[in-house]
Amino acid sequence: MIEVEGLVFRYPNGFEALRGVDLRIGDGEFVAIMGENGAGKTTLVKHFNGLLKPTLGRVLIDGVDTREASVAELSRSVGLVFQNPDRQLFSETVRDEVAFALRNFGFSEEIVSKRVERILGMLDLSEYADTSPFLLSGGERKRVALASVLVWDPKHVVLDEPTIGQDYLQKERLRNFIMQINDQGKTVVIVTHDVEFVAEAKPRVVLMSKGEIVGDGRAEEVLSDRDLVDRASLIRPQISELADSLSDKGLPRGLIDAYSARSAILRILRERHVPGLP
Repeated sequence: MIEVEGLVFRYPNGFEALRGVDLRIGDGEFVAIMGENGAGKTTLVKHFNGLLKPTLGRVLIDGVDTREASVAELSRSVGLVFQNPDRQLFSETVRDEVAFALRNFGFSEEIVSKRVERILGMLDLSEYADTSPFLLSGGERKRVALASVLVWDPKHVVLDEPTIGQDYLQKERLRNFIMQINDQGKTVVIVTHDVEFVAEAKPRVVLMSKGEIVGDGRAEEVLSDRDLVDRASLIRPQISELADSLSDKGLPRGLIDAYSARSAILRILRERHVPGLP
């Protein structure tokens, strides 16, 4: 479990980025932390592996106080993928980049080879194995950074803006991959502005604004709440706006699941003989 209790964090210049945050994330949960730029999202997740230490309050990872553990120790159970992959990559080839942590943790070369090949295949990176990561596109480098963390199988996976630089197909693959590792029992925490991605993935959503948590609940509830979404300076998912619009035109709200698949919505509308549908 990730436990955050009364967390206050001030940067050296005096800016208070977190103002008494309380949060519990259970083992195996899938959580999206959302909010405007400067809300404190990245500052919060950097406390999960000890990159930042609380000014006040405390953070516990599986009962371990992060103030009493090193980043190296915490990283064995909390894998953090940065928003900017260039802050994380340094090896000459993609293969070496992904293998680095395993070798650093003392795994045998046989295990290193098997795990690296497996994760490269899962993230559609096999063809770049012997290429410098710095010659890849931004989206590809993002996937290399993700592979370099997931390869050592951390219990908790934290992804900062994972969909940036990814096209629609890669987003779908990423979503399916996240759901897969979550189904395997891993805790997955993503920091994101991508409301459409979150609407499809349906995680628990934690909304932040000005260093505080202002909303917490199921995606279909939180992202349908116009006041909460406005407070976090987000835009509601298009499918939610469509559901409201159709409800205003007389369709019972209960018949429309704002987070159901497009095909399900089209089926309902066809049954109502709504003209102009594809």
